[in-house]
Amino acid sequence: MSLIQKIRDRAAWIVFGAIAVSLLAFILQDYFFNKGRASMGTGTTIGKVNGETIGRDTFEHKVDFYLQMNNGQYQRSQLVPQVWDFMVNQIIVGQEIDKLGIDVNSNELSDILFGSNPPQFMQQYFTDPKTGVYDANTAKRQFANLKTKANDPQVRNFTEAYVDPTVMQTKAEKYQSLITGAVYVPKWMSEKMNADANAMAKASFVFVPYTTVSDSSVTVNGDDMAAYIKKHAAQYKRDDETRTISYVSFSGAPSKADSDALRNNLDQLKSTFVSSTDEKSFLNSNSSDKEFYNSFVATSKITEAVKDTLFRLSPGQVYGPYINGTDYVLAKMVAKQSMPDSAKVRHILVATHQQDQSSGQLIPVRDDSAAMKRLDSAIALLKAGVSFDSVAKVYSDDPGSKDNGGIYDYFPSGQMDPAFNDFSFTGHVGETKTVQTVFGYHYVEILGQKGNETGYKIAYLSKPLAASTETDNAVNNTASQFAASSQNQKDFEANAKKQNLTVLSSQEFKQNDFTVPGLGESRDLIRWAYDSKVGAVSTPTNLNDNYIVAILTSVSAKGLASPNSVQATVEPLVRNEKKAQIIIDKKMKGSSLQQVAQNAQSTVQNADSLSFGAYIVPAIGNEPKFIGAAFNKQQLHKMSNPIAGNAGVFVVQSEGAFAGPSLGQTAEIQKQQLEQMLKQQASQAITALRKAADVEDDRYKFY
Repeated sequence: MSLIQKIRDRAAWIVFGAIAVSLLAFILQDYFFNKGRASMGTGTTIGKVNGETIGRDTFEHKVDFYLQMNNGQYQRSQLVPQVWDFMVNQIIVGQEIDKLGIDVNSNELSDILFGSNPPQFMQQYFTDPKTGVYDANTAKRQFANLKTKANDPQVRNFTEAYVDPTVMQTKAEKYQSLITGAVYVPKWMSEKMNADANAMAKASFVFVPYTTVSDSSVTVNGDDMAAYIKKHAAQYKRDDETRTISYVSFSGAPSKADSDALRNNLDQLKSTFVSSTDEKSFLNSNSSDKEFYNSFVATSKITEAVKDTLFRLSPGQVYGPYINGTDYVLAKMVAKQSMPDSAKVRHILVATHQQDQSSGQLIPVRDDSAAMKRLDSAIALLKAGVSFDSVAKVYSDDPGSKDNGGIYDYFPSGQMDPAFNDFSFTGHVGETKTVQTVFGYHYVEILGQKGNETGYKIAYLSKPLAASTETDNAVNNTASQFAASSQNQKDFEANAKKQNLTVLSSQEFKQNDFTVPGLGESRDLIRWAYDSKVGAVSTPTNLNDNYIVAILTSVSAKGLASPNSVQATVEPLVRNEKKAQIIIDKKMKGSSLQQVAQNAQSTVQNADSLSFGAYIVPAIGNEPKFIGAAFNKQQLHKMSNPIAGNAGVFVVQSEGAFAGPSLGQTAEIQKQQLEQMLKQQASQAITALRKAADVEDDRYKFY
C-alpha cells in the first residue's frame, strides 16, 4: 500500500461534524460542471507525461495537501516521490481512459455514493450506529439542504482526498474490465499446457560442480562483465541513469567529555530543583525536554527504567542524574496519593482554543468570557432537567464525545489534560466541577472509578545527550582531512585502511531519489553525485550524527548498466561461465557417460520422476537446461553436449518421457487457471503503460 493510500485511510480529521454532511452537496452539484482531470500544469514545469505538463505549483499543492493530511506520520521527503508517482500514474491512466471515452455520469456517481455498497468514507458518517445499516436517505436529505459550503476549504480538501479518487477509481475499474474481458485461452493451448504440466521424465547424467574449480584460478575483469551485460541486455537495461558511491563514516556521537559535562550541569541544578516550589517554571527555564505533567499518574502507567527507586522518594526529594534512553534526567517527587486506576466521566467542552491538525498549534476560537457564558447556559439546561446527551450534542465542542453523551469510558490516568485528569482521579463518583484546560472550559461529572493504586506526581528535568560544538568540530575536521588527502580511488582506500575505516559501497540510486540505500535521507549527497565525475571525492556530509565522505564509483547511463553498478550480481555469473569452459575443456570428454564420468573423476547419476512443470533436479536444484535436455526426444538414449547450468556442468542422456498422474488437473482447469493468471497480470496494466510512456522528470531541479 502506498503512502498516499495510507494517508487517506488515516485522514479522518478532514471530515467532522457538518463538513461530513455538506461535502456531497458540493460534489453532486458542481462535479459535473468541471469533470475530467484537473489541469496539472501551472507555474514552473516540474515534468511532463506524454506531453502533458505537471506544474510545480500543482505538484507543491499536492505535496502540502498530503503533508497536512498525514498528521506527522510521514516526512515531506517521503511524500515527494510518492506524490510524483501518483500524479504520473493518474495522468497515464487518465489519457487512456479519455481515448476510450470512459466516463462516470451523475447517475453512476449517485449509485456509488448512495447505493448498497458505498465507499468507506460514506459508510463512516452515514451508518446508523444502533442498527449498523447505511442510511442513504438521510444522507441525501442532508446533502440537499447543504449547498452553501462549496467554498469551504475543508469541503474542497475532502473532495480532493476522497471523492476525486473515487471517481477516478471507478473509471480505472471500467478500463481494467475492458482489458481483462479480452483475456482468452484457446482450447489447444490449455490442452498442451496440461499435457506438459503432467509430463514426467527420467535421465542419466554426469555432473561437475563449479566449486571444483577454485575462484582464484579465474580472473574476471570489466570487459568480461561488459560483454556479459551486452549479451543479456534485456535483463540489465536501465530506464534511468544511476550512480553508485563508496563511503566511509566518522562517528559524531557525543564523547565522554560531553557526557561528563551534561552530568555535571545537572548535578549543579539538583539543589535548586529541590528547593523550587514552581516545578513547571523551573523545567521551562532550564529547557527540559520533558514538560511537567501536573497531575497524578498511576504506578502501572509509569515506564521510567528507575521507577522503583522513584517510588521510594519522599515528596520534595530529587533523584539523579540518571540515564533514560539518550537523555540524562533529574526526577523530583512532587506528591503521591492513593487513587483509582481508571475513571469514567462525561463532560461538555466549550472551547477557547482548537488544535490545528497540520501544525499541532492551538488556535483561539472564543474568549474566556464568551466561553463561560455559553457553558453557564449549558449547565442551566442540565439543572432544568434537560438530558446530558442532548445538551452535550448541542453545546459541546469535543468531536470525540459530543455524539456519545459527552462520555469518556474508563480510561487510565496520564492521558488527559492535567487539570481534567486531576479531577477525574482525585474527585469522587457523582461529583461535578467546571475545569479549565488549554482547550477551554469543561463541565465534568465523574460517573465511575475502578481499582486502587498509588498515584505519583513527578517532575522530570530531562536533557538529551548531544555532541558538543567542540566534539562536532573535531569530527568534522578529521573527516575533512581525510577527504583532502583522498583525491582518487587509490588514496581513498589507502587512507581508509590506514585509519581502520570500513569502506562501504552503496546500491544504485537515481537523480531524483532522496535516499542513498543504507544511509537514509541523503538528498545533498545525491545532488553532489550527479554534479561530479567518477573518482570525485565529496566534502564531509552530516547524516544522522555521522560525517560521511564519499567517492563516486560508477555512472550507469540510461540503457545498459555499467559493470561497476552490477558487479555483485554479474561477476559470479561471469566467473561461473569461465569455470564452465575450463570444466568442458578439461573434464567433459568421452563418447559415453561412463567415459565422461571417468575423465571428470565423477560418477553417472540417475534422476527419476523429473517434472516438466518444475525445473528442479533432485539434490542439485533449479536447472532448466537440464530439464529441457531430459525431455528432448532427440536426446533419447543419446548423450547431450556439455550443458553449463546454474550449479555446474552436465552431460545428460534422456531415458524417456512419459505422462504422469494428472491428480485431478484437467485441460479445463488449466484453462481457468491460466485465464485467471493473465487477468491478474492485466490488472497491472499501469506497469506496461508507465514503461511505454514518455515521462520527463525534472524534480531534481527543485528538490
